[in-house]
Amino acid sequence: MNTHLMFNYARLPLTFDHGQGAWLWDTQGKRYLDGVSGIAVCGLGHAHPAVTAAITDQAGRLLHTSNLYGVAAQENLARRLCAVSEMDAAFFCNSGAEANEAAIKLARLYGHGRGISSPTIIVMENSFHGRTMATLTATGNRKVQAGFEPLLGGFTRVPYNDIAALKTVAANNRDVVAILLEPAQGEGGVRIPEVGYLAGVRRICDTNGWLMMLDEVQTGMGRSGKWFAWQHEDARPDVMALAKALGNGVPVGACLAQGEAARVFGPGSHGSTFGGNPLACRAALAVIDVIQGEDLCERAAILGQRMLDGLRERLAHLPGVTDIRSKGLMLGIELQSGCTSLVTEAIDAGLLINVTAGNVIRLLPPLIISNEEADLIVDGVAALVERFVEFTVAEYA
Repeated sequence: MNTHLMFNYARLPLTFDHGQGAWLWDTQGKRYLDGVSGIAVCGLGHAHPAVTAAITDQAGRLLHTSNLYGVAAQENLARRLCAVSEMDAAFFCNSGAEANEAAIKLARLYGHGRGISSPTIIVMENSFHGRTMATLTATGNRKVQAGFEPLLGGFTRVPYNDIAALKTVAANNRDVVAILLEPAQGEGGVRIPEVGYLAGVRRICDTNGWLMMLDEVQTGMGRSGKWFAWQHEDARPDVMALAKALGNGVPVGACLAQGEAARVFGPGSHGSTFGGNPLACRAALAVIDVIQGEDLCERAAILGQRMLDGLRERLAHLPGVTDIRSKGLMLGIELQSGCTSLVTEAIDAGLLINVTAGNVIRLLPPLIISNEEADLIVDGVAALVERFVEFTVAEYA
């Protein structure tokens, strides 16, 4: 590894050379089945021909001109995204953290416009929204925040999936202007809220004049089985953050808004030098074309159910496996004990997985995988968990 890189990542001893579809090859020529997609980034897999063609064509035409001028691909992407998301307007940036940062700034402007001098945003325990100072503060994980104090003011935190807690805040805090939450928590352990929770949040926001702001950075662009996870409950937000799979590996994020929220920003209130440049927008347009053309939202729902059924059949009866859950192709297997060692064991077996929250195996495979590849992931993960549980039970017997 390069010693001139800052030591801010605990990197695995693995370097990839190239990829194709759901497969990656390391610099030694060994092949791996990708069950992570770069943490939900490569929804169309690796080296997708439509994305490659769009990037190649745009790179030969124009990379950057600044947002001082019109950008045709950006206007086209905003129109296409608003059509599938039922939103009215888009701001483009480079990442999910920037998209959430834009949402937080938008909420504060919205609050000041309503005469609230100290606008407050309700955020959730166990959430993850990014690593800039504002998104770090909004994140409900003390481990991520430690050492970066003082954190910013203007946030109040409640338990996730708890409507009563939101009503208590509504009754006691007149400075609240918005709620920011993930429709399913990813980094927090693939936490899926009860059916009706998002609709309940929507009603509370409507009653109190608050903005409902959803972080769809991980759940968006088809992964949940619909374009966006809120569409499972028809709980359309006022503001929505996107990134990750939007560019299939090309850095691009978006903050979408509808109704009054779409008119909060004015010239000079927010911006991004690289945000929405022609290259990133052409990649994102190609991603939308493929998802629509190949009906990958429905495909994600079908594959997600197939994998959930397979994992439950193999693992649900085992001692030490406490829960198996999914939202489309976002799957979590919760174990009774910490299981980060399974990541390296999976690598040895030619499979890429992720462990989050210490004891939850997180699977985020590409939306384009075949039935056979989905079954290979299930078989590989099940074998790892079976051996892990057998060893753990024997160790503590």
